[in-house]
Amino acid sequence: MSTPAALPGSPFLSWRGAQLEIEGHALDALAHEHGTPLFVYSRAAMRHALASYTRALAGRRHLVCYAMKANSSLAVLQTFAEAGCGFDIVSVGELERALAAGGDAKKIVFSGVGKRPDEMRRALEVGVKCFNVESLGELQSLSEEARAMNVKAPVSLRINPDIDPKTHPYISTGLQGNKFGIAHKEAVTAYRVAAGLPGLDVVGIDCHIGSQITEIGPYADALDRLLDLVEAIEAENIGIRHIDIGGGLGITYTDETPPEAETLVGQVLARIDARGHGKRELLFEPGRSLVGNAGVLLTEVLVTKHGTPKNFCIVDAAMNDLLRPALYQATMGIVPCIRRTGTGALYDVVGPVCESGDWLGRDRKLAVQPGDRLAVLSAGAYAMAMASNYNSRPRAAEVMVDGKQVHLIRERETVRELFARERLINS
Repeated sequence: MSTPAALPGSPFLSWRGAQLEIEGHALDALAHEHGTPLFVYSRAAMRHALASYTRALAGRRHLVCYAMKANSSLAVLQTFAEAGCGFDIVSVGELERALAAGGDAKKIVFSGVGKRPDEMRRALEVGVKCFNVESLGELQSLSEEARAMNVKAPVSLRINPDIDPKTHPYISTGLQGNKFGIAHKEAVTAYRVAAGLPGLDVVGIDCHIGSQITEIGPYADALDRLLDLVEAIEAENIGIRHIDIGGGLGITYTDETPPEAETLVGQVLARIDARGHGKRELLFEPGRSLVGNAGVLLTEVLVTKHGTPKNFCIVDAAMNDLLRPALYQATMGIVPCIRRTGTGALYDVVGPVCESGDWLGRDRKLAVQPGDRLAVLSAGAYAMAMASNYNSRPRAAEVMVDGKQVHLIRERETVRELFARERLINS
């Protein structure tokens, strides 16, 4: 029997001879059984990624809050809830998903720039750990809602440290021109306002500078600015119980070399200790780094189209299934589920959606023919969570592999379900 050869990014995805496997399960066989497009996740890969954070944080007062916008499928949330994680949420829909998956409300932080009053009320009702507040207007609104319910809302202010995370501009969140957070220079004033509002209880400070960050430097710079503020705020007799470092650690899609989570956390802790803040509770909000390399998107080749100057490999997955390439010009690995012999050809891998931006990969060397299945790698984050029904296309099914077991965790949508809630006009 041949020895599996691991692919970059995940030790749970590997070649065994010509077959691509995840946790020992042949992906081509899963595609045959469940159809395509199909998302397949490795539960072991998720646990493995989480362990890198928990090892580094052992012995510290801490909470790892999975940023569920990366992938909010219930079985994914269940995996992290069972591991003791909290959740970073940005909507009442995410709150209800986290609770439905077994999440503990007392381990949930509610982030986001635009929380509606009904969302605030629901979060107060279930008793979330903290609201990460991003504006003075939100402080006032939250205080009013809390007073009306005769409770105090625990708040942490999200500070925009004006640090360049050196990532794609669409996923940069910590620069002065971004919509997120309270400006660093206005932070102390904002904390004075928060401390004076009767419906609020100031408990922490947080920042989040972006996503797919592959260097430690931006984190270190942001942390220094955050700790400066902690000291300035406490000089105003306003206590800060926890420091929320945020998330955003990148993963390997092609040739990126981000630091291991254990390395990043270790350097963050050393910096916090050096400044004398080591006894505070620490929060981290990883998303992509926990699930990104745990998933693949399987798709079937419909037709190959040869021409000048481009060859096209047209598949049954599209931008409605995986938006990242069209939205961010993201490059993701694409490999066959069963390797063919031969040199192949250079293809743009595209979907059936009626947009020129509907592509999954450009200029890929592939030996394929209609009926073959391909795997788009590192598709565990910001794929199914961003999927749509554009062109009236049903969303894909999802499968979770857990050791010897394979679980269908989301049934494929039917066309009838797409318009089940619509109504014709009686005329």
